[in-house]
Amino acid sequence: MSITGILILIVILINLSIGFLVFLKDRKVLANRIFLVITLVAVIWALGPFLASELKQIYLGLLGARIAFLGASLLAPALLIFSLIFPKEFGYISLKKYLIILSPPLFFALISLFTPLIVKSVELKPWGYNPVYGSFYLFFALYFLIYICLIIFNFVKQYLESSGIQKIRFKYLALGLFICILVGLVTNLIFPAVTGLSKFSNLGPVSLIFFTIFTGYAIVAKRLFEIRVVLVQLLVGVIAVLLLFQVLASETFFEYIWKGALLITFLIFGWLLIKSVLSEIKHREELQKAYTEVERLSKTKSEFISIASHQLRTPLTAVKGYISMILEGTYGQLAEKQARPLENVYKSNERLIKLVNDLLSVSRIESGKLKLEPQETSIEEIISNVVEELKIEAKKKNIYLNWEKPHKPLPKILIDIDKTRQVILNIVDNAIKYTKQGGITVSTKIQDSRLRIQVKDTGEGMTEKEISYLFESFSRGKAGTHLYSGGAGLGLYIARKFVEMHQGKIWAESKGKGKGSTFYIELPLSR
Repeated sequence: MSITGILILIVILINLSIGFLVFLKDRKVLANRIFLVITLVAVIWALGPFLASELKQIYLGLLGARIAFLGASLLAPALLIFSLIFPKEFGYISLKKYLIILSPPLFFALISLFTPLIVKSVELKPWGYNPVYGSFYLFFALYFLIYICLIIFNFVKQYLESSGIQKIRFKYLALGLFICILVGLVTNLIFPAVTGLSKFSNLGPVSLIFFTIFTGYAIVAKRLFEIRVVLVQLLVGVIAVLLLFQVLASETFFEYIWKGALLITFLIFGWLLIKSVLSEIKHREELQKAYTEVERLSKTKSEFISIASHQLRTPLTAVKGYISMILEGTYGQLAEKQARPLENVYKSNERLIKLVNDLLSVSRIESGKLKLEPQETSIEEIISNVVEELKIEAKKKNIYLNWEKPHKPLPKILIDIDKTRQVILNIVDNAIKYTKQGGITVSTKIQDSRLRIQVKDTGEGMTEKEISYLFESFSRGKAGTHLYSGGAGLGLYIARKFVEMHQGKIWAESKGKGKGSTFYIELPLSR
């Protein structure tokens, strides 16, 4: 038996093994059943070239050539049906669609096996029996090309509609399908049509092994690793097979020895390589599992914060309203001893409302539900309103709050007014809280087609380490913890997220402890 014959038999065994492995994995899944049909048809397709190349009787050569076309006729509809359901777990195809898909293939299958319309006869060549094509060969080629185009179209459509792990499955299928179609079309259709010779037709059925291996793995595997890892293992296997053929083709004892030693050495190193790859795969799967769990916990946390914030905000707002009415004398005048504690309660309630609103903003940011509502407006007006609102707080601490308006009016920019106002409010409010003496100066300027807002204070200042995590959630500098214990460390995180949503940036600078800080907000003038 020739090396080509041995190779074809190996391909047949591998195809059958993988086909039944996938089928037995879950017999109820339609994709698994269709995949088994594909592997069985591939065996029929491979048997044709095997008979034509290995057997010397002319009638068996003719039978082999016709069996090859029978297998190719049936392979096209099997792949087309598979393209309609993969990668769904449970697919469904109507009887009408089955009939439409199967009618042309059954016609060509019958005439290829029982008539001379596709294979008229065979002639003996050095590589085996070469088919002499009949009058329907070109029609068969056209039919096969149409089905291949439909198969590719369906797989591309399914790929575009898929996501996540399904897209990764398509990478495996695409690799195997590409090799199979390229080799099959060139060796079994294009080359024979141009030259009239089927010298390389054996490579068509052999190439189907790539589709079988990659698609079988894509169906069975629950966790799919990068395609590059599979290619490494495939390369090891291909080289090992080639070395084995070299051993079998040896003519002298010395050749057997050194080629056999080379094969054994390669197998040892190949096994070590594959072992390390499998170890890497296991490590990746563990990391992926941990990452999935972290994502789930993060999502659960965000949902909990959102629900809790909604539930807390309503009663807190009601408490604020009633305390405000009591302090205003709606329910009668209060004695000074009663008013002062209620004012403290009112302030604490205000801090709770702010915390709840911040938590709600964080949960919306992390879930991606927060959207911008941009309007063309003047940034000067927003800053003026914020400064006017916070001047009372600055006055209580005996510090100044200056707003250095630009000499020339700034151009209007497209921003979300409420979110931009909250950013500026958070920055200026923080500066007031963490400044004991001196004050805060707010200024603006245009630089490199961007609007820069600067908030400079004479407060406690920060170290480089504190600045590095200042804009993260639930993080605060030492000065913040010492001077203002009521904060949760969310204001600057929310400010950063809002600025980034505007395609801007925010950062802080400080020369060190006791030397004050400067916060910068940059927004694009046009977007």
